[in-house]
Amino acid sequence: MGAIPGIEFNTFSIIARCSRTGMLGIAITTSDITVGSRCPFVAPSVGAITTQASTDPSLGPFALRLLGLGYSASGALQQLEASDPNIERRQLGVVDRNGNAAARTGSMNNPWAGHVIGQDYVAMGNGLVGEGVVQAMALVFLEAPQLDLEERLTQALEAGQQAGGEAQDSTPHHSAALLVYGSDSFSRVDLRVDEHPAPVTELRRLLDIFAPK
Repeated sequence: MGAIPGIEFNTFSIIARCSRTGMLGIAITTSDITVGSRCPFVAPSVGAITTQASTDPSLGPFALRLLGLGYSASGALQQLEASDPNIERRQLGVVDRNGNAAARTGSMNNPWAGHVIGQDYVAMGNGLVGEGVVQAMALVFLEAPQLDLEERLTQALEAGQQAGGEAQDSTPHHSAALLVYGSDSFSRVDLRVDEHPAPVTELRRLLDIFAPK
């Protein structure tokens, strides 16, 4: 998930919209520090994007600008592809304000790498034990639409971890993040585990503390 082209870290994430409330959010974990500072991007009532594998943080704001101009998720993704000479090193997932989803897994991602797309969500990852990780995330996300989006996203990330998660630790450092926006200009939830040996577990602990407030 590094910022340097050619340096890649194992990552899995879910990008989603709540069809009940219109909220948009992302949950993500990776084998590097501070994933929340440069991979997940959300704009209220506009869309959400995650850029991972060999990450280029500039693609997030660029995609949100395109979505704000009226591009669909797939249209914005096409523009990202056309603008990025290192696109085969990227993994990108986009959900727009209407719940349309698009994703691209570059051919140079560490295996197993891929994504699952449905109405309102993208589940994706690279350097994983197998496709079952993203399938588990998608299934759990869809199971409980009555829950708050932050809870659905966290449960999905936990399901990915329980399904095996990363194929191997590529570094001794790990992180996770949860970002959710409603219609306000400020985030509803912005929780980050910048470095922890069990970041998904720590993210759950933080959400359980934060949620009642």
